[in-house]
Amino acid sequence: MDYRTKKRFGQHFLHDKSVINKIISAAKLEVDQQVVEIGPGLGVLTDELLPRCAHVQVMEIDRDLIERLEQRNDSRLSINAGDVLKLSWREFLTQAPYTMVANLPYNISSQVVFKLIDHRDLFQRMVLMFQREVGERLVASPGGKDYGILSVLCQLWFDISTVTLVKPGAFNPPPRVDSIVLKFIPLEQPRVDPVDVDLFRSVVKGAFTQRRKTVRNSLLASGFAADKVDCALAGAGISPGCRGETLSLQNFSDLTYFFNKK
Repeated sequence: MDYRTKKRFGQHFLHDKSVINKIISAAKLEVDQQVVEIGPGLGVLTDELLPRCAHVQVMEIDRDLIERLEQRNDSRLSINAGDVLKLSWREFLTQAPYTMVANLPYNISSQVVFKLIDHRDLFQRMVLMFQREVGERLVASPGGKDYGILSVLCQLWFDISTVTLVKPGAFNPPPRVDSIVLKFIPLEQPRVDPVDVDLFRSVVKGAFTQRRKTVRNSLLASGFAADKVDCALAGAGISPGCRGETLSLQNFSDLTYFFNKK
């Protein structure tokens, strides 16, 4: 590999063929499928995607890697240069539905998930690599320390399942943590009624603003007025003394309903 990884981009290039095969299998690609890849790196996944689908759109920030991709001169490959968090996805992802396959840069993976939630209508399936700790948050159930904002928002909009666990040796350079590949299938309807999508997200974020505090105090700390917090908790039948990590998706839906109620 005649390329020196750049730490600022969180680069850990996958090379384990067995892991690559599991990712490709989980993607269930068809010959007419449009595919999106974030951070293709040296292109080991890209090499497997191109022969199996109609077209691959990649997003890459590293200019050296962009140059390597351009040298492929493949009509089935489109390169979108820039920061995945700042690119306007809808400007170039115009042939939905897409399948996304990505070994996400670990330093921005949570931020990418929020962007995926906002663009969920563009995708029919996503197979994504995460740091194991982050991945476990996405599938966590209420009551545990891993359950949080990402758990609630992802489970509201997606069915999420584990594809495989990945050891550090599958990458070059190896990260200091284990990794996990997850498959996301967007739901036709949200798992519970969010009532008001923006308000639902604000309520969820508010409930986890200060995890060690009660849900009431956490909501107050996030800027909700005390009288509205008390009314919403009472209406939803939620104890002010509980913590945000104990609330189910339905609890958050109920809270949003009573915050939204005039």
